[in-house]
Amino acid sequence: MVSDISHGATPATRALTAAKIPFRLLSYDYDPDADAIGLAAAQALGLTPDLVLKTLVCALSNGQWAFGVIESDARLDLKAFARALGVKSAEMAQPAQAERLTGYVIGGISPLGGRRKLPVIISQSAADKPEILVNGGRRGLQIALSPAALIRATGGTFHQICV
Repeated sequence: MVSDISHGATPATRALTAAKIPFRLLSYDYDPDADAIGLAAAQALGLTPDLVLKTLVCALSNGQWAFGVIESDARLDLKAFARALGVKSAEMAQPAQAERLTGYVIGGISPLGGRRKLPVIISQSAADKPEILVNGGRRGLQIALSPAALIRATGGTFHQICV
C-alpha cells in the first residue's frame, strides 16, 4: 500500500520543518527481505529507481564519515566519492557503524536529521530532476523534495559519484 501522508515525525522531517523546507511524505509497505531496499521502495511507490535515492554511509581515510546519496539502481564509485571529499579513499561503513553514527536503522537511514551532521555528496544526475525521494528516517517512509531543497537542508554538493 502506498499513501501520501501528512504526518510521520522523525528527526529527518523535524529538520526539514525547522528549516522551513517544503517536502511531502510517502509511505509504503517495507519489505524486510528485499535484497535492495531502494529498488524495493521505488517499486512499491510505482516510481523509477532514478527518483528514489539511497543513502550510504562511508568511512573516509581521514577518520571522518560522510553520506553518499545515489539513485537506488546505481553503485557508488568509492574513488570518485573520495575525490569529491578531498580524501585519499573511502569505504562503505558496516551496518552497525552506520546505525550508531546516524541514529537510524538500516532501511531507514536518512541524510537529514541524523545524530551527527555528516558531509553529503549527492549523485550529479539527481540535480536535474524536478523531485527526488530520500529516506524519511524510518523504514517505509520516503521524503519527496526538490534536489535544491536537499542541498539546502544538508549543505551537500552534487558530484559524479556513481559507477
